[in-house]
Amino acid sequence: MTRPHTPVMPETTDTYMPGHGDPSYAVDHYQLDLTYQPRSNLLGGVAVVRLHTLTETSALRFDLHELRVAKVSVTGATLGKYTRKAKRLTVALKQPAPARSELTIRIEYGGNPRPVRSTTLGEAGWEELTDGVIVASQPHGSPSWFPCNDQARDKARYDVHLTVPADYTAAFSGQTCAVERRGSRRTWTFQQRHPMAPYLASVQIGKYREQSLDGPGVPMRILRPEGLPADAFAASFGRQREMLTCFEDAFGPYPFDSYTCVITDDALEIPLESQALSTFGRNHCSADWGAVRLIAHELSHQWFGNAVTASSWQDIWLHEGFACFSEWVWSEYSGGPRIAEHAAHQHERLSTLPQDLRLSDPGAADMFDDRVYKRGALTLAALRDLIGAQDFGRLLQRWVAQHRGGVVCTEDFVALAEEIGGEPLHGFFDAWLHQAALPAWR
Repeated sequence: MTRPHTPVMPETTDTYMPGHGDPSYAVDHYQLDLTYQPRSNLLGGVAVVRLHTLTETSALRFDLHELRVAKVSVTGATLGKYTRKAKRLTVALKQPAPARSELTIRIEYGGNPRPVRSTTLGEAGWEELTDGVIVASQPHGSPSWFPCNDQARDKARYDVHLTVPADYTAAFSGQTCAVERRGSRRTWTFQQRHPMAPYLASVQIGKYREQSLDGPGVPMRILRPEGLPADAFAASFGRQREMLTCFEDAFGPYPFDSYTCVITDDALEIPLESQALSTFGRNHCSADWGAVRLIAHELSHQWFGNAVTASSWQDIWLHEGFACFSEWVWSEYSGGPRIAEHAAHQHERLSTLPQDLRLSDPGAADMFDDRVYKRGALTLAALRDLIGAQDFGRLLQRWVAQHRGGVVCTEDFVALAEEIGGEPLHGFFDAWLHQAALPAWR
């Protein structure tokens, strides 16, 4: 398989995610064959991981949280032994594999999945609902349900088979290819043919009804609880086709094969981001701006965060700042307050908050701080004013077109902005990204 983008692996993993990831290899493809029993929260799985080594290595480390490992085999090298600890599976090789070796690791595993806890980042990953499951993997929860190289920079393709009781519906961060019923169970087959970071891989399981959003182009669907009538979300989720048109005009073609929106019967404090799929609670079924902006926010992540992914979590403003700015784009497009109005309001609000956060490196504890979201959006709004709306539009479209399927850093965005703007912008970006004090608003 040819990878569209081979990540450059550093000697250590992401400093915001200590203990996750192995920089000695990159994954090309995950094949996951999963069986799940909601009543007992029992997951059984076989993961076949195709990878290539980036350096000579005698052991491969996979992130896997608490689930038991029954068997491991290796193709392309000779297996030595494997060892299992609470958060890691280490597969030793009898002889070191040279750099650029192509290996396939098959892992049989299972148990009762549960969220991954972090003293800095809280819980993420597999979580039981009242009746079903949500998986919120951002930023460190993927090991709660499959063995992976848990680094945002290591993007791969996926094929997933998920078997659940027949009265449950399953969704995955990719295209649904087939659904086959055998007795009291159904097997769902999914594919994600576009490179995807592990934290963007998600499954959702529940008693849902499917509804398509009519319109040309990208297939869009909503999975909603059986007791939730369709007209309950028409004014919010029903506008996603319009949002898609707005964002394609602003950012370029939608980058994936389809888009699925899951509405759980449980209330959720915040929506959940994953590739080609977003998850909301029924409490987001509202025409109020507070709900509508979140629906736009999650859809825009398909361009900023999913198709174009920051290689390091310290550059999370490239995801959240862009998605927050996209809320303002939708507001202006749909007849609400203009971008400049949102920017002026948020600048006034941020000016009253502590000035102790640097956007280019907020620290792991603050990477989801609302100031990262709003200051990131303000940075883009200020840049738009500086270089002009026309060049700014070209910048966003080029940004996605050039890096789609790959990973980026802040320096990449600065370089492209200077190229399109036609002048050095170091002073501007230093003030907005690298200094803690909030710049004045023009």
